[in-house]
Amino acid sequence: MVRWRDGRGELVVLRPDGGVRARVPLEVAASYRARTRGLLGRDALEGALLLSPANSIHTFRMRMPIDVAYLDRRLRVLAVRTMPPGRLGRPRVRARHVIEAEAGAMAGWGIGVGTVVEVRAVR
Repeated sequence: MVRWRDGRGELVVLRPDGGVRARVPLEVAASYRARTRGLLGRDALEGALLLSPANSIHTFRMRMPIDVAYLDRRLRVLAVRTMPPGRLGRPRVRARHVIEAEAGAMAGWGIGVGTVVEVRAVR
């Protein structure tokens, strides 16, 4: 399984032919503390947040609706949901990572079920 450190990087959304569909600024929350904090208390997010390892999320105490993509160990999208504040997402059995973004962002980036992403240049 892929393991990252807390930091910044780039989320690369791939097309089925292997080309690049989108490049998105990314924050990585890999430590327990960073995953627990997540997007709590934020009014906005530029880009996306990767929680790893994770297979479920909640939006309690969040100020904005978010898009959530559940990824398997090969970074293939298993499901995408838009969640309003104050909700508990159900766990996804095969999910190993979760990407969060402002509501509507993932459709603009072309992220849907079956999409493959890469995480690059985490610093």
